[in-house]
Amino acid sequence: MTGIILDSILMLLLAAAIGYGIKLEKKLKALRDGQLAFAGAVSELNSAAGRAEQALATLRASGHETDLLHDRIIKARAVKQELEVLIARAPAGLPVRASQAEAREEPVLELNTPTSQVSPLLDDESRARRMASLMERIEGARAVMKAPAARPAPASAPAETFAPVRQALAANHAAQQSLNRARRSLDEDLFAA
Repeated sequence: MTGIILDSILMLLLAAAIGYGIKLEKKLKALRDGQLAFAGAVSELNSAAGRAEQALATLRASGHETDLLHDRIIKARAVKQELEVLIARAPAGLPVRASQAEAREEPVLELNTPTSQVSPLLDDESRARRMASLMERIEGARAVMKAPAARPAPASAPAETFAPVRQALAANHAAQQSLNRARRSLDEDLFAA
């Protein structure tokens, strides 16, 4: 009889060990699944960090381009102010007439033409050529202003006097459009990432 009691105790302990083993297996399976999910989350985090790094590099490049455009706009505004001073010193009410060479390149504008009607310059070479011409004319106008007694003011203002104004206004307009495009692109890149 004692053998039967010992056998039944042994069977109970064996059943408890099997139950505990099943419970332990379930916990180990949940732990393995959690480990796989954690590894997937780490790989997703790694790819997200790579995308964020690329977006940051793009943002830095866009910021540098925006700084360059901002500097150009500041310089264009300074030139515009200088030209406005030159216009203010010129006799009032004189129409602007283009020379034959300038008439081929751009339409004739009056002094009171609003700046919104000035078409932006799209060609980089012509813009560079016009800016160089503008700088030469500004230097010539400065020389005339510094020595007014040496050279009397002409009776009618030639078209060359006001061509730089049109060019500076068009360059300023083109720079503003370029800055707006850069800002829109930067916003799109920021929200895309």
